[in-house]
Amino acid sequence: MRWEHEEVLEAVQRRLDLNPGAMLQRREVVEHPFGTIKLRMGATHFLMKTLPKVIGEMALHVLADNLTRVLNILGIQPLMAALRA
Repeated sequence: MRWEHEEVLEAVQRRLDLNPGAMLQRREVVEHPFGTIKLRMGATHFLMKTLPKVIGEMALHVLADNLTRVLNILGIQPLMAALRA
């Protein structure tokens, strides 16, 4: 007996067999932001309970990460000038 979504797993495996480096590239691209956010959270659990509150908490973490990236790329002066415009 086969799992109802077995063909999806087989298709993914075929794509990976054709391009073995795909997972390495994906891991580098996707995991970095989440690893950074997890580190800033203290590499621990969410402080809130219930899904709507956890979604809000995660949104704040993502916002903080995005603002930090903007500050690192642009610097404070260009960011403040853009906010005033």
